[in-house]
Amino acid sequence: MRFLLLAGFLTVTIATPAAARSENDEYKACLKLTKREPELAFESALSWRDKGGGFPARHCASLALLEMKKYHLAAERMEQIAQDMHKAGSPLVVGMLAQAANSWLLAGDLQRAQAVASAALDIDPGNIELLIDRSRILAAADNYQDAFNDLDLALRLDPTRPDALAFRAAAWRHLGNNQRALEDVNLALDLQPDLVEALIERGILNRLEGNVDAARDDWLKVLQISPHSQAGDAARKNIEKLDLKN
Repeated sequence: MRFLLLAGFLTVTIATPAAARSENDEYKACLKLTKREPELAFESALSWRDKGGGFPARHCASLALLEMKKYHLAAERMEQIAQDMHKAGSPLVVGMLAQAANSWLLAGDLQRAQAVASAALDIDPGNIELLIDRSRILAAADNYQDAFNDLDLALRLDPTRPDALAFRAAAWRHLGNNQRALEDVNLALDLQPDLVEALIERGILNRLEGNVDAARDDWLKVLQISPHSQAGDAARKNIEKLDLKN
């Protein structure tokens, strides 16, 4: 998920360099607080908003809601911020829509997530990050052909994206072409040997080919790299399935 600080946020509202530094410092402090104490960060962001904090304060409040796992509320707020940014002529609309789409994905509303991601791509059709984001939403909805199409376009724009290769490998597999899937995933790992999504996928492909030891090695490597992540959880579950069969 991509919920990073949007560079340039303050250009919409700040008039002087000194004020910009002050607002930027407050924004960064608010973002840090969302990680430690999201409830307090949310209240602080609302207070800052009421004092004229504008888009940065509203964005921080949305991220605090995300940290509290209130994904639906965060997504709604981000969509509204994007609409207001559009009216204000901000160049950051696409980034905010991307964050809203990812928030809807976390909320489990795949239809809304796809609609928002598509709206962002209407504005910026060659945005590789957005194409990859929408492909993940489409895959979550079991629409692997359209997910593949987005990833294929992303890789035509930049053939060296290991994450897009790993996700396209999964799409190939679901579409019934394990050989092309293995080609993509091996290329992804050539480019980035520690990419956990690619290791998970290669493990699945190895298991399907009967290469159980190779599958286990891939998933064990994921646990070494990132044990406390979604990929780590997936690796653990896959290893447990292997052990049950044995």
